Amino acid sequence: MKTDSLPIPPLTLAAASFAALGSEQRLSVLRTLVRAGPEGLSIGALGERTGVTGSTLTHHLKLLAAAGLVKQERQGRSTICAAVAYAEIEALAQFLLTECCADAAAPCEEHDHG
Repeated sequence: MKTDSLPIPPLTLAAASFAALGSEQRLSVLRTLVRAGPEGLSIGALGERTGVTGSTLTHHLKLLAAAGLVKQERQGRSTICAAVAYAEIEALAQFLLTECCADAAAPCEEHDHG
């Protein structure tokens, strides 16, 4: 996975995004939406797959949407949720790895980070 062209988020942006992911349930919701792809899932299907339902799911989706990681869209009588920030999610992962082993005495040769 080549990530050279992805911008590394500034520390404050990364912290805000990681804060939105700082809940096991929110991380599960986002991961489920990433797995579903751009078509997303209805709130009902998302709840079934994650085990998070009702107002708790609504709360988590609101926080993830505020962080710019998911979107919600009405389609008829359903609300469809989808992950929208694939490049940003990848940039967050790269943010953690960009300085891997920078202070280590020996390089981290066994780790391939892209």
